[in-house]
Amino acid sequence: MATQAAARPDFGAVAAASELERVIGALLTIALVTAVALLIVCAITWAIAVSAGSWHTVARARAGVLVAIGGAALTGGALAWTNWLLDTGTSI
Repeated sequence: MATQAAARPDFGAVAAASELERVIGALLTIALVTAVALLIVCAITWAIAVSAGSWHTVARARAGVLVAIGGAALTGGALAWTNWLLDTGTSI
């Protein structure tokens, strides 16, 4: 497999590449923005709940932070997976 200099999918071998590139880029952007927003909200909730002594809310907010970090990691993994699928598709 060839390595790419930029962190973006190679759409050269795909028909209607410009449309596919826009759709995938938009989905990755929405997922990343959602994960960051969830991370911020859950971190703020976690801090407020700790100061208020609400341990049940602390546990839920901590789980939300972990889910947000996992979502961001999956979003980054989706880019690598897309590159792998495109490379596999060109060799078949």
